Amino acid sequence: MSAPSENSASGAERATSFQTGLSAERRACLYLTAKGYRILARRYRTPHGEIDVVAKRRATLVFAEVKARNTLDDAAYSVTQRQQQRIAAAASLWLAAHPDHANLNCRFDVILIAPKQLPRHLEAAFETSSF
Repeated sequence: MSAPSENSASGAERATSFQTGLSAERRACLYLTAKGYRILARRYRTPHGEIDVVAKRRATLVFAEVKARNTLDDAAYSVTQRQQQRIAAAASLWLAAHPDHANLNCRFDVILIAPKQLPRHLEAAFETSSF
């Protein structure tokens, strides 16, 4: 029997990472729903990037990035400025495609996920110049 190739190991790691991300997004959506948000979209993909969760509560539209790591602190530090810019660009496309939401207050949140801990919701975690 031969050893697994390097490609199959990275493929397995990608699959595990993908499943972890889906699970984290489910947990984030459940958490937001419990806080009174209505989930409008998950994994909204655009040519500029992806928004993990789009949610609405009252007059606020939230574009949320979900980060899962071993600790909540590690998750918080993993949101890069480049990701923030991509999310903002994707949010602009969301608003163009959903003009009925254009009058809402827009906010960029981050939901941190770690094993055996409640999610941490960072409201207005970052701002962009385009909003």
